[in-house]
Amino acid sequence: MKRFLGGLALTMGFLAAGGAWAGTLDDVAKNGVIRGGFRENAPPFAYKGPNGQPAGFMVQLCEAVASDIARQLKLPSLKVEFVPVTTENRLDMIKQGKIDLLCDSLTETLDRRAVVDFSITTFVDGTSFAIRNDGPRDLQELAGKKVGAVAGTLTETELRKALASIHVNATIVPFTEFSAGMTALEKGEISAYFAGGAMLTAMIKDHKDAARILLANTYLSLEPFALAMKLGEGPFRLAVDRALSHIYRSGQIATIFGDVFGKNARPTQQLQTLYMIATLPE
Repeated sequence: MKRFLGGLALTMGFLAAGGAWAGTLDDVAKNGVIRGGFRENAPPFAYKGPNGQPAGFMVQLCEAVASDIARQLKLPSLKVEFVPVTTENRLDMIKQGKIDLLCDSLTETLDRRAVVDFSITTFVDGTSFAIRNDGPRDLQELAGKKVGAVAGTLTETELRKALASIHVNATIVPFTEFSAGMTALEKGEISAYFAGGAMLTAMIKDHKDAARILLANTYLSLEPFALAMKLGEGPFRLAVDRALSHIYRSGQIATIFGDVFGKNARPTQQLQTLYMIATLPE
């Protein structure tokens, strides 16, 4: 009986180990597709380009990750199939298995790590705010004014905390789309618009009236971004981290950065340090 139970336990152990492999990575290998979730309105990280195709830093990064995973699995035909997500449903899309990898400017937090897994860090940004030329330059000057942020984001949470900590009573206007907030700022409907610094910089650069919009020098937070995937998919996460390490070590990350932020643009010293530290040795 002991021998039988021991054999049964060993068999169950093999089944459990096999079950771990029969997950996302196995599905990717079998179907030849990685389903990447992206927001259509979150430039410069993820958005729908002028040709209607997915574009942005995280989109290009996911394409590079898929290319590397294709080499790992010896599947040259492996491709990325991009699926639109929203700020509100992006984590649910992962948990429900509707996407394999979230290609987005998603901040890794302890609360989010309880529901999804994250890759090694892909970018570091911080919450700042845009104003008009004649707008308030300091958080204290926002008292009694309307300010905007995309609803349901970490930016909105950080904004509420920051205003409360300095006892500034401002009305927070929630937006569902990033571009809508910038339009409201331009029209004077809000006095400041809060979002990630890189996102605001890209939007101001491409704005039709960029000379009238400024980026404040104030940052409310420092936020690490990472690619998100279903919780407990160890083999898939390892494949993604291996791919990112290859991309960072080879310098391909600088090429992607230049494609998105401009040929003459270079990652900040902060980002360069991040890519050196985040790269994992084989």
